[in-house]
Amino acid sequence: NNQQNIYGKHGAVIAKKPCVALLVTCLVDLFRPAVGFAAVKLLEEAGYNVEVPEQSCCGQPNYNNGDRAGARAMALQLVDIFQPYDYVVVPSGSCAGMLRVHYPALFKPGSKSRDRADDLAGRTHELTSFLHGIAGVTKVQAQLLAKVTYHDGCAGLREMRVRDQPRALLATVGGLELAELNEPDVCCGFGGTFCVKYPDISERIIEKKIADIRSTGADYVLAG
Repeated sequence: NNQQNIYGKHGAVIAKKPCVALLVTCLVDLFRPAVGFAAVKLLEEAGYNVEVPEQSCCGQPNYNNGDRAGARAMALQLVDIFQPYDYVVVPSGSCAGMLRVHYPALFKPGSKSRDRADDLAGRTHELTSFLHGIAGVTKVQAQLLAKVTYHDGCAGLREMRVRDQPRALLATVGGLELAELNEPDVCCGFGGTFCVKYPDISERIIEKKIADIRSTGADYVLAG
Protein backbone atom coordinates (compact mmCIF):
# COMPACT_ATOMS: atom_id res chain seq x y z
CA ASN A 1 0.00 0.00 0.00
CA ASN A 2 2.92 2.32 0.58
CA GLN A 3 4.41 1.86 -2.88
CA GLN A 4 4.23 4.71 -5.39
CA ASN A 5 4.20 4.21 -9.14
CA ILE A 6 6.22 5.89 -11.90
CA TYR A 7 5.88 5.42 -15.65
CA GLY A 8 8.72 3.84 -17.60
CA LYS A 9 9.20 3.42 -21.34
CA HIS A 10 6.04 2.89 -23.42
CA GLY A 11 3.88 3.74 -20.42
CA ALA A 12 4.84 0.68 -18.38
CA VAL A 13 4.18 1.15 -14.67
CA ILE A 14 7.23 0.56 -12.50
CA ALA A 15 6.87 0.24 -8.74
CA LYS A 16 8.89 2.76 -6.78
CA LYS A 17 9.69 2.02 -3.17
CA PRO A 18 8.96 4.83 -0.71
CA CYS A 19 12.10 6.54 0.51
CA VAL A 20 12.82 6.74 4.22
CA ALA A 21 15.29 9.11 5.82
CA LEU A 22 16.84 7.98 9.09
CA LEU A 23 17.35 10.62 11.76
CA VAL A 24 20.28 8.96 13.46
CA THR A 25 20.18 11.07 16.68
CA CYS A 26 23.24 12.34 18.52
CA LEU A 27 23.34 9.56 21.11
CA VAL A 28 23.19 6.81 18.49
CA ASP A 29 25.82 8.55 16.35
CA LEU A 30 28.27 9.14 19.20
CA PHE A 31 27.63 6.23 21.60
CA ARG A 32 25.65 3.42 19.93
CA PRO A 33 26.18 3.55 16.14
CA ALA A 34 25.22 -0.13 15.91
CA VAL A 35 21.64 0.98 16.61
CA GLY A 36 21.73 3.15 13.49
CA PHE A 37 23.04 0.35 11.29
CA ALA A 38 20.43 -2.04 12.72
CA ALA A 39 17.67 0.50 12.03
CA VAL A 40 18.72 0.77 8.39
CA LYS A 41 18.77 -3.03 8.09
CA LEU A 42 15.26 -3.36 9.54
CA LEU A 43 13.84 -0.66 7.29
CA GLU A 44 15.43 -2.12 4.16
CA GLU A 45 14.14 -5.59 5.04
CA ALA A 46 10.68 -4.04 5.39
CA GLY A 47 10.91 -2.94 1.75
CA TYR A 48 12.03 0.68 1.88
CA ASN A 49 14.82 2.65 0.27
CA VAL A 50 16.74 4.18 3.17
CA GLU A 51 18.98 7.21 3.11
CA VAL A 52 20.93 8.86 5.91
CA PRO A 53 21.40 12.48 4.84
CA GLU A 54 23.98 14.69 6.54
CA GLN A 55 22.20 16.07 9.58
CA SER A 56 22.54 18.04 12.77
CA CYS A 57 21.16 17.64 16.28
CA CYS A 58 17.37 17.94 16.42
CA GLY A 59 17.71 20.84 18.87
CA GLN A 60 16.15 19.10 21.85
CA PRO A 61 18.88 20.14 24.36
CA ASN A 62 18.41 23.76 23.30
CA TYR A 63 14.64 23.47 23.53
CA ASN A 64 14.69 21.86 26.96
CA ASN A 65 16.99 24.58 28.29
CA GLY A 66 14.89 27.48 27.05
CA ASP A 67 16.98 28.36 23.99
CA ARG A 68 14.06 28.64 21.58
CA ALA A 69 16.09 30.62 19.02
CA GLY A 70 18.76 27.91 18.86
CA ALA A 71 16.15 25.14 18.67
CA ARG A 72 14.33 27.04 15.92
CA ALA A 73 17.51 27.37 13.86
CA MET A 74 18.22 23.63 14.14
CA ALA A 75 14.61 22.82 13.31
CA LEU A 76 14.79 24.83 10.10
CA GLN A 77 17.91 22.90 9.09
CA LEU A 78 16.25 19.51 9.54
CA VAL A 79 13.03 20.68 7.89
CA ASP A 80 15.10 21.46 4.79
CA ILE A 81 17.17 18.27 4.97
CA PHE A 82 14.17 15.95 5.32
CA GLN A 83 11.84 17.72 2.89
CA PRO A 84 12.40 15.27 -0.04
CA TYR A 85 11.58 12.08 1.86
CA ASP A 86 8.33 10.14 2.17
CA TYR A 87 9.02 9.28 5.81
CA VAL A 88 11.46 10.24 8.54
CA VAL A 89 12.15 7.42 11.00
CA VAL A 90 13.86 7.89 14.34
CA PRO A 91 15.27 5.18 16.67
CA SER A 92 14.41 7.36 19.67
CA GLY A 93 11.10 8.39 21.19
CA SER A 94 12.37 11.72 22.49
CA CYS A 95 13.98 12.89 19.23
CA ALA A 96 10.94 11.74 17.26
CA GLY A 97 8.77 13.63 19.73
CA MET A 98 10.87 16.75 19.20
CA LEU A 99 10.13 16.70 15.46
CA ARG A 100 6.53 15.61 15.71
CA VAL A 101 5.30 17.50 18.76
CA HIS A 102 7.61 20.43 19.46
CA TYR A 103 8.79 21.60 16.03
CA PRO A 104 5.38 23.00 15.02
CA ALA A 105 5.11 24.86 18.33
CA LEU A 106 8.36 26.73 17.56
CA PHE A 107 6.72 28.68 14.71
CA LYS A 108 3.75 31.02 14.40
CA PRO A 109 0.52 29.42 13.15
CA GLY A 110 -0.10 30.26 9.52
CA SER A 111 3.55 30.98 8.74
CA LYS A 112 5.40 29.13 5.97
CA SER A 113 7.83 27.72 8.54
CA ARG A 114 4.92 26.40 10.61
CA ASP A 115 3.37 24.74 7.58
CA ARG A 116 6.67 23.06 6.73
CA ALA A 117 7.18 21.95 10.35
CA ASP A 118 3.66 20.50 10.38
CA ASP A 119 4.42 18.62 7.17
CA LEU A 120 7.60 17.14 8.63
CA ALA A 121 5.78 16.23 11.85
CA GLY A 122 3.22 14.26 9.87
CA ARG A 123 5.96 12.22 8.18
CA THR A 124 7.96 11.49 11.35
CA HIS A 125 7.73 8.16 13.16
CA GLU A 126 9.53 6.31 15.93
CA LEU A 127 11.20 3.16 14.60
CA THR A 128 9.14 0.38 16.20
CA SER A 129 5.83 2.18 15.61
CA PHE A 130 6.78 2.72 11.96
CA LEU A 131 7.69 -0.94 11.44
CA HIS A 132 4.51 -2.15 13.13
CA GLY A 133 2.00 0.48 12.06
CA ILE A 134 3.21 1.79 8.68
CA ALA A 135 5.39 -0.97 7.24
CA GLY A 136 3.00 -3.67 8.42
CA VAL A 137 5.69 -5.85 10.01
CA THR A 138 3.86 -8.44 12.10
CA LYS A 139 6.58 -11.01 12.73
CA VAL A 140 10.24 -10.72 13.66
CA GLN A 141 12.46 -13.40 12.13
CA ALA A 142 14.65 -13.83 15.19
CA GLN A 143 15.29 -15.98 18.22
CA LEU A 144 16.44 -15.10 21.72
CA LEU A 145 16.27 -17.74 24.42
CA ALA A 146 16.09 -15.36 27.35
CA LYS A 147 13.85 -13.51 29.76
CA VAL A 148 13.69 -9.79 29.00
CA THR A 149 11.99 -6.73 30.38
CA TYR A 150 11.01 -3.62 28.46
CA HIS A 151 11.56 0.01 29.44
CA ASP A 152 9.12 2.57 28.06
CA GLY A 153 10.92 5.86 27.46
CA CYS A 154 8.91 8.85 28.68
CA ALA A 155 8.74 10.78 25.39
CA GLY A 156 8.12 7.67 23.31
CA LEU A 157 5.28 6.63 25.59
CA ARG A 158 3.63 9.99 26.17
CA GLU A 159 4.44 12.01 23.06
CA MET A 160 4.66 9.31 20.38
CA ARG A 161 2.16 6.86 21.93
CA VAL A 162 4.62 3.99 21.61
CA ARG A 163 3.73 1.14 23.94
CA ASP A 164 1.98 -1.80 22.29
CA GLN A 165 4.00 -1.77 19.04
CA PRO A 166 7.35 -2.97 20.43
CA ARG A 167 5.61 -5.55 22.61
CA ALA A 168 3.72 -6.92 19.61
CA LEU A 169 7.00 -7.36 17.74
CA LEU A 170 8.79 -8.89 20.73
CA ALA A 171 5.96 -11.40 21.12
CA THR A 172 6.99 -12.95 17.79
CA VAL A 173 10.66 -13.48 18.72
CA GLY A 174 11.23 -17.20 19.20
CA GLY A 175 12.13 -18.24 22.74
CA LEU A 176 11.73 -14.79 24.23
CA GLU A 177 9.89 -14.35 27.53
CA LEU A 178 8.78 -10.80 28.37
CA ALA A 179 8.60 -10.01 32.09
CA GLU A 180 6.93 -6.64 32.61
CA LEU A 181 8.28 -4.15 35.12
CA ASN A 182 6.10 -3.32 38.10
CA GLU A 183 6.18 0.34 37.01
CA PRO A 184 7.06 0.33 33.30
CA ASP A 185 5.88 3.92 32.75
CA VAL A 186 8.13 5.46 35.43
CA CYS A 187 11.03 7.65 34.27
CA CYS A 188 14.55 6.16 34.17
CA GLY A 189 16.09 9.36 35.54
CA PHE A 190 17.79 10.52 32.35
CA GLY A 191 15.45 13.21 31.06
CA GLY A 192 17.98 14.71 28.66
CA THR A 193 19.80 17.46 30.54
CA PHE A 194 17.77 16.79 33.71
CA CYS A 195 20.37 14.26 34.86
CA VAL A 196 23.07 16.92 34.53
CA LYS A 197 21.13 19.66 36.29
CA TYR A 198 19.78 17.49 39.10
CA PRO A 199 22.15 14.53 39.49
CA ASP A 200 21.05 13.66 43.03
CA ILE A 201 17.39 13.37 42.02
CA SER A 202 18.36 11.53 38.85
CA GLU A 203 20.38 8.96 40.80
CA ARG A 204 17.49 8.30 43.19
CA ILE A 205 15.16 7.72 40.25
CA ILE A 206 17.56 5.31 38.54
CA GLU A 207 18.08 3.40 41.79
CA LYS A 208 14.35 2.69 41.91
CA LYS A 209 14.34 1.73 38.23
CA ILE A 210 17.26 -0.68 38.71
CA ALA A 211 15.49 -2.30 41.66
CA ASP A 212 12.37 -2.75 39.53
CA ILE A 213 14.44 -4.30 36.72
CA ARG A 214 16.18 -6.71 39.09
CA SER A 215 12.86 -7.81 40.57
CA THR A 216 11.83 -9.24 37.18
CA GLY A 217 14.82 -11.60 37.01
CA ALA A 218 15.34 -10.53 33.39
CA ASP A 219 18.53 -11.34 31.49
CA TYR A 220 18.23 -8.23 29.33
CA VAL A 221 16.63 -4.79 29.48
CA LEU A 222 15.25 -3.70 26.12
CA ALA A 223 14.11 -0.27 24.98
CA GLY A 224 13.25 1.58 21.77
